[in-house]
Amino acid sequence: MKLKYIYLLAFIALCYTSCKKDLGNYTYSPPSEPIVEGVKDVNFPAITGDTLIIKPKVSLEGADPLKDLNFEWRILVLEELKEIVYTGYPLKMLYGLGPGERSGTLIVTDKRNGLIYKLKFKVTGTTQFSKGTVVLSSDAGLAKLSFVKPDNTVLSNIYQGLNNESLSANPVQLYYSKPLPYQLLSKEEYWVLGNDAAKGSTIVDANTLLYKDNFRSQFFLPPPVISPGYIEPLMGTISNGVINNKLYIGIQSTAPFAPDYGKFANEQSGDYQLSNYFTHGSSFYFGFDNKAKAFVIFGGDGSYLGTTYLVKETTVFNPKAIGMQNLIFMKAGESGTSYAYFREADGNTYELMFSYKLTGTDKEIIPGHKRLFKGSSSVNADSKWVRNNLNVFYFSSNDKIWRYNPVNESLTELVANFGGKKVTMLKISEDGNTLTTGTNGFVYMLDVTVGKDGNITKTISGIPGDPVDVVVR
Repeated sequence: MKLKYIYLLAFIALCYTSCKKDLGNYTYSPPSEPIVEGVKDVNFPAITGDTLIIKPKVSLEGADPLKDLNFEWRILVLEELKEIVYTGYPLKMLYGLGPGERSGTLIVTDKRNGLIYKLKFKVTGTTQFSKGTVVLSSDAGLAKLSFVKPDNTVLSNIYQGLNNESLSANPVQLYYSKPLPYQLLSKEEYWVLGNDAAKGSTIVDANTLLYKDNFRSQFFLPPPVISPGYIEPLMGTISNGVINNKLYIGIQSTAPFAPDYGKFANEQSGDYQLSNYFTHGSSFYFGFDNKAKAFVIFGGDGSYLGTTYLVKETTVFNPKAIGMQNLIFMKAGESGTSYAYFREADGNTYELMFSYKLTGTDKEIIPGHKRLFKGSSSVNADSKWVRNNLNVFYFSSNDKIWRYNPVNESLTELVANFGGKKVTMLKISEDGNTLTTGTNGFVYMLDVTVGKDGNITKTISGIPGDPVDVVVR
């Protein structure tokens, strides 16, 4: 009985304490969170050699953000597989991480409770040469490289000033090797191409204009003599073109950041002498063989197929034996109608019109017409030519430029006046609205939009010698 009595008292006491009002303090105030504005998902511009300051607006209710918060800035240097770490607020650094976009993380630590907050941002490094116009010119036969800033300031012969050495002789092209977005860590370069057997061509860093290497380094096994004809981009830093009258295609079997990516292996073998006027289609190459005096084709991989195409009608002209010697310009398209211009020993220039079917198994070239070019009397041996995407042609004749539409044989002299100086360069913009031209000491931009006849919209002076090529960034 006593044991039962003890159990009963214990049960009553338990019920009493469970039902008693809890007088504890349950009021809870969580610590304030830091508010950081102006850094998350922001891409900050930075100029190499200049000070980069990132100073977001920071607030922390009921506390002092500069005393109670810790700031750590991490910027990824992918090519070195490491992070550069800075501490403190604000971020202030002399930017020396080179050009290009870099990922960063701001790590904010609340010292009061140890909570960590991460905010992602980016930094895009540039140099004074990241935006502007690069001009390749020939000054008494020697290549000169100049830079035109966006405000039209000309840094004449800047390459020699920076490198304390001259470029090669006989410049022919300024090629821009520009990586695509997915080609991370690829080399961004200018190739100053010239026909100088002794010195060769030069590879220049596109962001500093400093010497990088001789163009021979672009080949696995460079030929004894490298005579550049014409090179164009195939895919970002992969290029293709005519060198030593042979077709070369850069390799793409390695990672984009590998040292061998885009280099030239062997020439595309075959018994041909390819002119500089070639076309790379979606699954073919098309060009003119200076040896056979014929149109020739290559497979999409560059394999030489020669004249293994069909020609059903040869009364107009025979593509396999054209019978003319000197091709002065051709820019055939992927499909549709194309034109080729030959300047022959009789002093006349002739126009060939043709089309082709080269994407299927039954490859064929279809001749259209052969006629005396309407502007023949104005064509010189060194006339410069370009074609826009609508098959409208522009060509120079001493100090004048003509526009020609082969559909109706419309021939119009542009209104631009170059003061009697010979035109040494023509380059058409991708949209076909701007024609960039050059005369000794000058580069001009001409308006050739529909309804306009080539009035000068911009003039750049102070170019050493005769402009040969330009690249606008």
